[in-house]
Amino acid sequence: MLDFLNTYGFLFVSMIFGAILGLSIYLPLMAGQLSLATPGFYALGGYLAAIFSTRVFQFTGSLFPLHFLLLEMLLAGLIAGILAIILGIPVLRLRGIYLAIATIAFVEIIRVLALNLEITGGAIGIFGIPQPFNSPLEYLWIAVPLLVLSMLFIYRLEKIKAGRALIAIREDELAADAMGINATYYKVLAFTLSGILAALVGAVSAHFLNTWNALQGTFDASVVFLAFVLIGGSRTFIGPVVGGMILTALPEALRGLAGTTGLPVGLRNFFKDGRLIIFGLLIVLGSIFYPQGIITPKLLKYLKKR
Repeated sequence: MLDFLNTYGFLFVSMIFGAILGLSIYLPLMAGQLSLATPGFYALGGYLAAIFSTRVFQFTGSLFPLHFLLLEMLLAGLIAGILAIILGIPVLRLRGIYLAIATIAFVEIIRVLALNLEITGGAIGIFGIPQPFNSPLEYLWIAVPLLVLSMLFIYRLEKIKAGRALIAIREDELAADAMGINATYYKVLAFTLSGILAALVGAVSAHFLNTWNALQGTFDASVVFLAFVLIGGSRTFIGPVVGGMILTALPEALRGLAGTTGLPVGLRNFFKDGRLIIFGLLIVLGSIFYPQGIITPKLLKYLKKR
């Protein structure tokens, strides 16, 4: 059992990170806002952690001190939150596809800056980011509490005034405005929480991956993270968690198919290199047959009765 966990420890931690990034996309969707800025904040958090751990913090020993990692997460969340407020106030006045395009532009700005700044290592990125743990599996000590706390936070958020306001805005923004709900305030709040959550994951992921470059925050990542929510379910926070875990594990399953000798070479290459194509097909098929995703409120109510 221990050998199995160690062998697939990297995948297990990646699945949890995928679930949290799915929650980051879900938060703006609570207010009906299609924001694709999560990869930008994710990349920002990773770069901050990489820069602090390699150039600022001084430590002795083979392992990076855990309290330094927690400090990096705090700083990444704080900086991402401030940036999200500055960006969100003007951008969240847009709706629909216009908001999606604006947030994609933010992701591209972060990527281009990372490619051209010396402090980020340019196109090569930052290598040799110190490790706080001896093995990938031990990152579960950070990943699992972060996922649980994120889920509990969103669960509680949906039960209080702010969560009800976000849902009201999603259902009918004009009606919510007529009821005295400040739509701009709550949309910026959801966007800020989303950015903070993505930056926290990015800060841990930089150490987890041991390297960080501009490939971590791209439009491709926006499509993948959006697929987490659309396939898992966009009407309950359980959906992004399930979708994030399944679709993070999917490439490993596809690699297994790519290594199957009984399949034609062309099909094996498709399974190997066509991950984004498959994600795109899943989004299209999911939108047609499961418009609310795999996990829906009705399904959860049915399971509770059972």
